[in-house]
Amino acid sequence: MPSAGALNAEALYLELLRGVKPLMRADTRLVGVTSGGAWLVERLHKDLGLPGAPGIISSAMHRDDFARRGMAASAQTALPFDVDGADVLLLDDVLYTGRTIRAVLNELFDFGRPGCVRLAVLVDRGGRELPVAADFAAARVELPAAQLLALARGDNGVFSFQVEHA
Repeated sequence: MPSAGALNAEALYLELLRGVKPLMRADTRLVGVTSGGAWLVERLHKDLGLPGAPGIISSAMHRDDFARRGMAASAQTALPFDVDGADVLLLDDVLYTGRTIRAVLNELFDFGRPGCVRLAVLVDRGGRELPVAADFAAARVELPAAQLLALARGDNGVFSFQVEHA
């Protein structure tokens, strides 16, 4: 497994693009988790030539640590399609404990009952606390629990990773 420092976010984005294509159906709706997943979904939606706008979803209102974290300054949920019966492909930058995905699923179900929900991530770093698995991960890495891995996007739109110590 590669180390966090060896991760090339742009190369992994190309791998994500390749890996998402087989998951797509004619009616699949892309939804990115704020903020890194939202950046990914904007670019994927364009690169896949999909019509309309992708969805953006926030985990803020359903987080189990809401009292400690409060409202994030990231974008709020915007789903420009009917969720009932929809084929939804969630996109996120880093899958870690599974708690963000649990919160996002609760938020999604506040808007309706999708027919199918799948998950694609740029990086799966292990360390699951909930039974959540990605249908596709561009890379898998192991990091100490004291390290945080987050996607960053430069002014020119280029992706990179930031590794911080918690």
